[in-house]
Amino acid sequence: MAKKNAKAKNGNGATLGIEAELWLAADKLRGHLDAADYKSVVLGLIFLKYVSDMFEQVRARVEAEAVDDPEDRDVYLAERVFWVPKEARWKVLQDNAKQESIGNLIDKAMESIERDNPTLKGMLPGNYGRATLDKRRLGDLVDLVSNKINFADEESRKQDTLGRVYEYFLSQFASQEGRKGGEFYTPRSVVRVLVEMLALYKGRVFDPCCGSGGMFVQSEKFVEAHGGRIGDIAVYGQESNPNTFKLAKMNLAIRGIEGDLGKQPADSFHNDQHPDLKADYILANPPFNMSDWGGDSLREDKRWKYGAPPVGNANFAWVQHFIHHLSPNGAAGFVLANGSMSSTFSGEGEIRKAIIEDDLADCMVALPGQLFYSTPIPVCLWFLSRNKKNRNGKALFIDARKLGTLTDRVHRDLTDEDVAQIADTYHAWRDGKKYEDVAGFCKSVTIEDIRAQGYVLTPGRYVGAVELEEDDEPFDEKMARLTKELEGQFEESHDIEEAIRKSLKSIIIAK
Repeated sequence: MAKKNAKAKNGNGATLGIEAELWLAADKLRGHLDAADYKSVVLGLIFLKYVSDMFEQVRARVEAEAVDDPEDRDVYLAERVFWVPKEARWKVLQDNAKQESIGNLIDKAMESIERDNPTLKGMLPGNYGRATLDKRRLGDLVDLVSNKINFADEESRKQDTLGRVYEYFLSQFASQEGRKGGEFYTPRSVVRVLVEMLALYKGRVFDPCCGSGGMFVQSEKFVEAHGGRIGDIAVYGQESNPNTFKLAKMNLAIRGIEGDLGKQPADSFHNDQHPDLKADYILANPPFNMSDWGGDSLREDKRWKYGAPPVGNANFAWVQHFIHHLSPNGAAGFVLANGSMSSTFSGEGEIRKAIIEDDLADCMVALPGQLFYSTPIPVCLWFLSRNKKNRNGKALFIDARKLGTLTDRVHRDLTDEDVAQIADTYHAWRDGKKYEDVAGFCKSVTIEDIRAQGYVLTPGRYVGAVELEEDDEPFDEKMARLTKELEGQFEESHDIEEAIRKSLKSIIIAK
């Protein structure tokens, strides 16, 4: 194990932060656990260490002030920290890390914290005592977390060590789980583009497929960075996967964000947990091209104002679900597969046309490939608005496919400068400031222009091509990019082929 103050190195010799250092050490202890199981084990322990550290900090102050009863639960609740019963305090786990009973002790700690803190009821992971979880490795993991971090010390809080560790671990689990990782994690830079463009300072924020809650975390960070406070926005979410639902609740709890994620994990289409909500902002990254969404039982649903979405693809069911939940002045920003911008499959083109003619389309952003852990399919950002003010009858197209930097051989990330370039371009256009079309990057168009293009919303149709004296993209990078794009197109065509086969099969059965 690295010394507490030592800096670990990655494969390229770069110095790692504490979050990456802790990940490298923790991942060596994983043994035979799948990433999905290990995710709950590790993040549950990190959460337990955090609540215990914060409790002990208040307890030390209470004892120093000679308060009559340092075990008075109300004292801690008044300090806005979770009450940690004696059996759940980290010292108990640390002292017993090498015992075979460590798994059962952690289960007991989780249960007692949930029992004494109603807001955490049903939220924390359990089953640490199961036979398949190696207790020696689990004890090593407890030791590792014990020695690496005190979440309550001033430097740790100043640097948001907890937030950094939690977010970094989520991204690493998403990377290891591949396609499954997309169920709970949206790359931070993509979330930042959505949040920065919508510029949500206050109001109701809704994500009906919220995963681990990253949209909410970045929204709160935006508010605080611009002089606001946690609480200026009201958070509403929904998540169908029970384990991911718990991750989201933990993610909000460790940051002090109060959110309404519904009474239980549930399917947004069939068991809407917020049926009457009209949100000021919607941020979302729904599952791409979902074919088994149960659309055949929702053909007459009131949400399909612009047309019934195809049974074999939920993309435009999600779009209309978002629109249904927007307030009269609301705006939505969300991720979809590129096919949503041009597809005419099973009436999708007519739905898109109706949305455009209703003047809801505000901005379309084509993103570079390789941003997502879950899919190689090229993706885009949609921005819809119910109140376009001085830009009625217009839409902005941004082609950001050349932005981003490779972080490894298969993943790309948007830099702070990339995020700022996209968001600043949109704000200049939206606010009627010093906006200019830039060949190959951005173009302001009218609904008439979109009609002329057959209601296709692909930015490349509108922004044109930048004139270059020579090809400024290195050959190796271009081949890697084009290969990835081709793989994505193959996969997307496969998804469409599967949807067609299912549709034909249902027709044959019906006959």
